[in-house]
Amino acid sequence: MIKTRLTDKFNLKAPIISAPMALAAGGRLASAVGRAGGLGLIGGGYGDASWIDAEFAEAGNAAVGCGFITWKLREHPEVLDQVIARAPQAIFLSFGSVAPYVEVIHAAGIPVIAQVQTIQDARIAVEAGADVIVAQGAEAGGHGEDRATFTLVPEIGNWLANNAPDVLLVAAGGVADGRGLAAALMLGADGVLVGSRFWASEESLVHPNMVEAAIAATGDDTIRSSVMDVARKLKWPERYTARVLKNAFTDQWHGNLDGLIAHSEVEAVRWREAWEAGDVHVANTFVGEAAGLINNRPPAAEILTEMARDGEALLRGQNASWRFE
Repeated sequence: MIKTRLTDKFNLKAPIISAPMALAAGGRLASAVGRAGGLGLIGGGYGDASWIDAEFAEAGNAAVGCGFITWKLREHPEVLDQVIARAPQAIFLSFGSVAPYVEVIHAAGIPVIAQVQTIQDARIAVEAGADVIVAQGAEAGGHGEDRATFTLVPEIGNWLANNAPDVLLVAAGGVADGRGLAAALMLGADGVLVGSRFWASEESLVHPNMVEAAIAATGDDTIRSSVMDVARKLKWPERYTARVLKNAFTDQWHGNLDGLIAHSEVEAVRWREAWEAGDVHVANTFVGEAAGLINNRPPAAEILTEMARDGEALLRGQNASWRFE
């Protein structure tokens, strides 16, 4: 069993957090991860109060947390109180300043996890009072920026060690198996945030067609783009793009956002209908470069157990490919 500051803080069996993926990470997934020994997070995402209530109900009595897209939370601040009232294990904030929310979350005795994509954002989040920093590399599925996990994690780790040693560090972006877990811990992280691998779990809310598309893909088949946000008429800050599988829609509109905007009324309907139908040629499959490491859709508990077991074996040197002379 791997014990770190993360497992100690949240009383976990493995230093693994499931990402609060909007529209994918519901109560079944979060509770399955939690019961298996990780920290499961419901993807509160775009602030749909009724959806959040339904997914917490789905989680039952399992101890889970909840995540928010922070710039969207500004439009629906009431859902934060709604979640706080449920005493979640943690509240996860990403893609915007955490400063307006830390005080009220801490007042309820709930830890704040802040996901960042740059060293500067990490500093700002720590100054605001975040308890855990998630350093998200560009390999991740969904929204993010340009820094790579392999360099971002140790750089933020160095800064935390010198300036905020009590703040925990979690690595995100491309972690899909025990190798990724072991590598993240060697880079100085206290644990990992896993998105795409749990996205392709039995309990996720993802359309089966999209999971099948990811299984058939490699990391080379992904792209960072904003076309899906334009199509959905979501006003994401310009600094963030999303990693998805390439398809006919990105082939047509990536690099021609002005043209997509001009045709947005028609394309928005087409994209939304395709999303509901699981048409992967039009609607985009939100998965990271780890797509090339995904070949099935097992239960979340199986994913977590295998990742923890293999990561521990690697850290202990079993089946290691290196040698010393």
